Formats: sequence, C-alpha cells, structure tokens
Amino acid sequence: MDIGEFKQLPVLGILRGIDKNVIEPIVEAVTASGLKTIEVTMNTVNAPELIRLMINKAGGRLTIGAGTVLSMDDLHIALKAGASFIVMPVFIKDIVEYCVRHFIPVFPGALTPQEIYRAWDAGASMVKIFPANIFGPEYFKEIHGPFNNIELLACGGVNSENIRTFFSCGASAIAFGGSIFKKSWIKNHDFLSIKEAIEKLIMEFKLYHTL
Repeated sequence: MDIGEFKQLPVLGILRGIDKNVIEPIVEAVTASGLKTIEVTMNTVNAPELIRLMINKAGGRLTIGAGTVLSMDDLHIALKAGASFIVMPVFIKDIVEYCVRHFIPVFPGALTPQEIYRAWDAGASMVKIFPANIFGPEYFKEIHGPFNNIELLACGGVNSENIRTFFSCGASAIAFGGSIFKKSWIKNHDFLSIKEAIEKLIMEFKLYHTL
C-alpha cells in the first residue's frame, strides 16, 4: 500500500465472512464503484486463500490488505498471502513494530486517548477508532484538541449520511463493512446495490473534499 495514494481516497472496505464464489463479482462491483482499498478479515474462513484470490481477480486494480490481525501468526500468514497493509481492532505492540520495521502500513485499533496516543507513538500509519459510532463524530473533534497531529480512521457506523461529519470533525479516513457488504445483498447476488452504495459513499467524500 502507498499510504499517500490511500489519502487521496481514504475510504476502506471491510470484507468478513464471505465465500470464494463471490470474490470475483465483489471485485468487479468494488472496482466499478471507484473504491481502491479493501481488506479481508483474518477471522473469515480460508482468509489467506480469499486474499490471494482477490489479488488475482483484481489484477492490480485494488490495494488489498488483511484485517482482524490479532497475532504474529496471523500477520505472517496474511503477508504470505499477499496482504499489503494490516488492520487490527486493538493495539498489539509486536505487530505494529514489525510492520514499522518492514515499511508495511498498519492501522491498529484504539478508543481512549491513552490507547490512541500509544498506537500513534508506536508508528501507526493511522489509528483506527473503533467502534466510532459509539462516541460519534464529536469524539474525533475532542481528540484532535490535544492530538491534532494524529491521523484517525473512523470504523463502525460510518455511512453516507454522516461521512462528511466524521471528516469535518477530524477523521483522516473511514472504513465500512456490513452496512454496504450486506449479507442479504451478497446472498442474493445483488452486487449492483453494493456498487451503488459504495459510489454514494465516495460521492459524499468528494463533495466534502470540494467544500
């Protein structure tokens, strides 16, 4: 992952609990929507195989990483599968330090000011605030008071109605998962709805960015 390129469109999709038979249509829907960055969570069955398959089907059109990385074993398995960035729901020092040493973008999760500072100080590319919806966009504004140099990724409850508010309150990036990659849409092969929902999210970011 080129972190500079990610900041041009700082929107991250999260895939969890999917089967390999939907990888190709999801890749096509995602790329058609304009999204550039996506992760497959490591607690998905056969996650390494799915990461490899997604990389193959994307053919360089997407930047693909691994999420829910909770151990050094997870990390090495994800990297071997081809993941180019690492996302965690919590801060795990060994994982962050390894990624920093090897120039791998890493997004550890945090919530409290102490957790956020510790993750950033360890070398996080951005600190993933999770779950963002519990405290809301205003929490980002408060955090940016003392920590105006820390880049934050909002994850959990971000949608097309509130994405601009999250960015205006200090989020540097946002992540979405089941709110767009809905189980019902995937089950019914309604990949058009997935594409359109992502397009709407990206449009809202671009509208905010032009203000």
